[in-house]
Amino acid sequence: MDPPAADMNAIREVYMVARAQTLIALCGTVPGYWFTVAFIDVIGRWWIQMMGFFFMTVFMFAIAFPYKYWQQKENRIGFIIMYGLTFFFANFGPNATTFVVPAEVFPARLRSTCHGISAATGKAGAIIGAFGFVYASQEKDPAKRDHGYPAGIGKSKSLIVLGVINFLGMVCTLMVPESKGKSLEELAGEVELDEVDDERRSSA
Repeated sequence: MDPPAADMNAIREVYMVARAQTLIALCGTVPGYWFTVAFIDVIGRWWIQMMGFFFMTVFMFAIAFPYKYWQQKENRIGFIIMYGLTFFFANFGPNATTFVVPAEVFPARLRSTCHGISAATGKAGAIIGAFGFVYASQEKDPAKRDHGYPAGIGKSKSLIVLGVINFLGMVCTLMVPESKGKSLEELAGEVELDEVDDERRSSA
């Protein structure tokens, strides 16, 4: 059993958080990346990203709506499994494909710039999400709120917001082309131009 917050020093708190995050990484995050490596050229980038957003949406809602149920001590193992699966499909999904796809789908002359913009936007979103969730997830009841934070919308509603954002990720994925099995030239539409040039040279 964890000691009360008043009796927990900084080193103990860091240890507890690090242990929990390590378990999540070993059971969810790392396997998700390896699944992506194994299946990205089998399933395809588009399907992995769509599947990742879909299951993240499902698990976020599954945690959020019955949140009081998951708070009960006897249901904590189920909560950890659901939480771990969310991380698994985050990494066997958009966490990986959003790095791969921008390097492939943009035209050659804009690829580096657009990839940089995509990466920077993703990092900005991660920062906003991480810090925003801390504030948004604070309960309205001061007794349940972390010290020094203003009232937020609560953990349950914050998770619902994250689920909606994941659903919007699915919608945006509909506009992403599949790049599996295609060369960069094909994706940029440069193959057709080369073929036309070859025909012109052969006829000259």
